[in-house]
Amino acid sequence: MGKRNSQRNRSAASMWDSDDDSSVSSSSTARTDAASMLGTEEVVFDQDTLLDQALDALDEKRGSTREKALSLIIEAFNSNLQHQFVEKKFATLLHQCLASIKKGSKKATAKEIALASHAIGLLALSVGCSDNAREIFEESVRPLDEYLTSTSDVTKIPSLLECLALITFVGGNDQEETERTMDLLWRVIHPKLGSNVVTIKPSAPLITSVVASWSFLLTTARELNLNSKNWQNSISYLSSLLDKEDRPVRIAAGQALALIFEIGIVDKFSAECKSASDMTQEESKQQASYVHLQGLKGKVINQVKNLSVEAGGKGSAKKDLSSQRSLFRDIVEFFEYGYPPEISMKIGGDSLQTSSWSQMIQLNYLKHFLGGGFIKHMQDNEFLHDVFDFTPKRKHLNNNEQRMSSGEKRMFKSPNSFQNKARTQFLNKQRLLSEGRNLGHYAASVTDD
Repeated sequence: MGKRNSQRNRSAASMWDSDDDSSVSSSSTARTDAASMLGTEEVVFDQDTLLDQALDALDEKRGSTREKALSLIIEAFNSNLQHQFVEKKFATLLHQCLASIKKGSKKATAKEIALASHAIGLLALSVGCSDNAREIFEESVRPLDEYLTSTSDVTKIPSLLECLALITFVGGNDQEETERTMDLLWRVIHPKLGSNVVTIKPSAPLITSVVASWSFLLTTARELNLNSKNWQNSISYLSSLLDKEDRPVRIAAGQALALIFEIGIVDKFSAECKSASDMTQEESKQQASYVHLQGLKGKVINQVKNLSVEAGGKGSAKKDLSSQRSLFRDIVEFFEYGYPPEISMKIGGDSLQTSSWSQMIQLNYLKHFLGGGFIKHMQDNEFLHDVFDFTPKRKHLNNNEQRMSSGEKRMFKSPNSFQNKARTQFLNKQRLLSEGRNLGHYAASVTDD
């Protein structure tokens, strides 16, 4: 059994290594294994077979092989939900991806870690709220936390943050777990110093990534732990980001602040305050905190008003400036009149609508993460249907045929698809094998004469 698995892994690796100059005999092994896997001498590289081969290739020592395999897995999960593959290979895929992330298990590049993190996030979204989602969360949180705490390579961090946010969003069971992850995200840019903590100076893209992921999880908040000091610090920090030169940082901070006030953080502190004559010393401190929070809110309102009419400076991109002005005009309108932004987006023949900062942040975050797979997931992913209370119209095709998405066409139909490349490599090796047999036959004939 072990020998057969080993042969299969070597066969899978040969499909992914375009520079593999293996011998004719290894070509024979690849041909035999591929034929036996598919049950036919005429090898047809379908999607399930490619995913199985990609999963096998994650065991390979060569980093470029693992990266190619992860890329295919991500593209496959973007183009379809892969229910059958997930049902059979869920645990294997999860632990192979975690092996690329865990410190010291493999010499993984930043690219491999980003791909593995993205694959885990896609896996969580694909399984939805289930025992599998819970397993992803429980198995992944600790290694992600340990890696974030120990790494000094900032290029690896954003993908880890997205992965952590998504597995918590899908698989976290309660508010305490969500707040724990939010605190972990916050520590990336505000580390709690210790003997095993690597401190780094956060770049603008890193700050944007942390704030966006933190806000995404804040959208799920129901009963928050009302620590006024922590919220003062959070609002003060986000307010300071509005003065930064980097526009994506400003936009992420503005959305986070709008969300904080939408879910009523300041109002909840106000409701807990009593009249001055009834206050204990502790309650008096809470009252002072509430007054301070109100002052911070006033400061934020002035900042967003200025950003909503900011003039373009030298070298500023008009598109970025327009996006900033539009966003902060929406925030000003929300602060002054209580109207959140309304978004309507076409999903196939259906319309997806949002009417709160919380929904808008969720929509933008998931759209960014899924990229080209967003429409497909919004059409077919029941978990996302529940998140956005969205029910697409079902399209019935003649003879129960399933129309291929543009992503699937790229994967399986185009000349540059993984399928055609793999098939070409296999046929080339098969041709070499045939030539080798012919040469051997000719040599044998000469000897007989």
